Amino acid sequence: MAAVVIDGVTKHFGNVQALRGLAARIGYGRLTGLVGPDGAGKTTLMRLMTGLLEPNAGRITVAGFDVVDDNDAIHVATGYMPQRFGLYEDLSVMENMRLYARLRGMDAERHGELFAELLDFTRLAPFTERLAGKLSGGMKQKLGLACALMARPRVLLLDEPSVGVDPVSRQDLWRMVQALTDEGMAVVWSTAYLDEAERCDSVLLLNEGALAFDGPPGELTERLQGRSFRLEDVGDDRRAVLSEALDLAGVGDGVIQGAGVRVVLREGADGGDVQPLAARAGARLAEVPARFEDAFIDLLGGGPGGTSALAERMPPVALDTDIAVSCHDLTKRFGEFTATDSVSFEVRKGEVFGLLGPNGAGKSTTFKMLCGLLKPTSGEAHVAGVDLRRATGAAKARLGYMAQKFSLYGLLSVRQNLEFSAGVYGLEGATKRTRIDEMIETFDLGPLLSAAPESLPLGFRQRLALACSLMHRPPVLFLDEPTSGVDPITRREFWTHINGLARKGVTIMVTTHFMDEAEYCDRVAMLSSARLIALDTPDALKRGAASDDNPDPTMEDAFIHLVESSMRANAAAMEAAA
Repeated sequence: MAAVVIDGVTKHFGNVQALRGLAARIGYGRLTGLVGPDGAGKTTLMRLMTGLLEPNAGRITVAGFDVVDDNDAIHVATGYMPQRFGLYEDLSVMENMRLYARLRGMDAERHGELFAELLDFTRLAPFTERLAGKLSGGMKQKLGLACALMARPRVLLLDEPSVGVDPVSRQDLWRMVQALTDEGMAVVWSTAYLDEAERCDSVLLLNEGALAFDGPPGELTERLQGRSFRLEDVGDDRRAVLSEALDLAGVGDGVIQGAGVRVVLREGADGGDVQPLAARAGARLAEVPARFEDAFIDLLGGGPGGTSALAERMPPVALDTDIAVSCHDLTKRFGEFTATDSVSFEVRKGEVFGLLGPNGAGKSTTFKMLCGLLKPTSGEAHVAGVDLRRATGAAKARLGYMAQKFSLYGLLSVRQNLEFSAGVYGLEGATKRTRIDEMIETFDLGPLLSAAPESLPLGFRQRLALACSLMHRPPVLFLDEPTSGVDPITRREFWTHINGLARKGVTIMVTTHFMDEAEYCDRVAMLSSARLIALDTPDALKRGAASDDNPDPTMEDAFIHLVESSMRANAAAMEAAA
């Protein structure tokens, strides 16, 4: 018997058609990935499978139970971890687990063994008394998974469980899910990380409410045989080369990979227009294996072009200094807790500088100090030639900041948010109207101007947030996980703008948990346990992680290598001190 049977399911909300005649089967003991662009219907399908919504047409059975007729049984047979998991942040880890046990009809006092098993499984046993609000992003997701597993469900539904989670914590989530499928559980994992989808046993790819692909990810990837290439050692010209490549008729997608540029040809293209581009760039054109992400973008018609209308409207940045951002021994303590510990680096004008690290490493705290939103405990910082200790207001006028947690005003409409941001940055009259109109056109916000931000799909909320941070054309831009949770096509769009802005001389600092995005950066600073542990180009960091067993590591391999090496060194130092 199949774990989940989806038979001709249709779901609409008013005039919005969320799902259109969907049919699929999901097996036990298998990990099934659920992918698709924003608004494809992934969360709607998840909520239908849990019995939280009813289909307008068609039928879904889960573990043999009909989601409509056997609704009570569905809640016992399934475990569900929604996109915004409902942890109670003022309760401890153990208090959250006991609460969810009671909600599942369990006697929390009689299930000590189950609690101990789940705490061991998720590695949360040392943190039972910690408030959920004080957990890192990765630990919150592990607690969410423990709560979803409370009644030992036969089918586990995870809606983007790894959003905002660093690669080390993602490895832990994968370890746990693999153990569950090995025991025969059916797991459905919705994800925006296509490297995760590539590791699934099977994938359901939704687009505009319809099923575009159903099968093993390798089956879709095989369709791109001979169409993925890399321009090797492009170097400092890689942003210009990528922009030109993406505007070629025969190229459907492209990304920066360290010092190189990866391109994917459209079906039927012979690559004849890519060869001259490689020759002009002095690069060698090499065929590389296709990835599931290549196939995903290709199936949906390709990514955006290489020209940023936003950047094209901006004049070149003029700064009196070649160092746009600098900090020296920057430290921030909250009571006895040190969030950032003696961090020092410099960022050159026009550089894209990545700040990476595990959850809780101090990235956002460092960002907030450099933006003048937090006062350092000690150390100094300069932005656009302004000393943040003496002229915080002047610095804020010369930078743009897109916060990690969505920071628009829910009581204002899209248009009102744009107008408010323009006013905050001192724009008036014709200039204010022109800039607002530019943002509306660039980010396709026209049909949404009267909507509240919370009602928008995540991709459009992030577009609006980026528009507000760029309204005053700042020479320095801080982006704190700007693409977290958005689909790969929207991420491509964001990076087209970022690359275009960098070519105009805008200095961009970015944090991300997408390691392929780190490849776009000129240099990457790695933080762990509040300290700077590495600073180099993406390619150099990858070379440092190479070994006999893994001679060609990915950026994710480099991240994990650096963090685990740092943790071992810290443990050794503590042991020696003891």
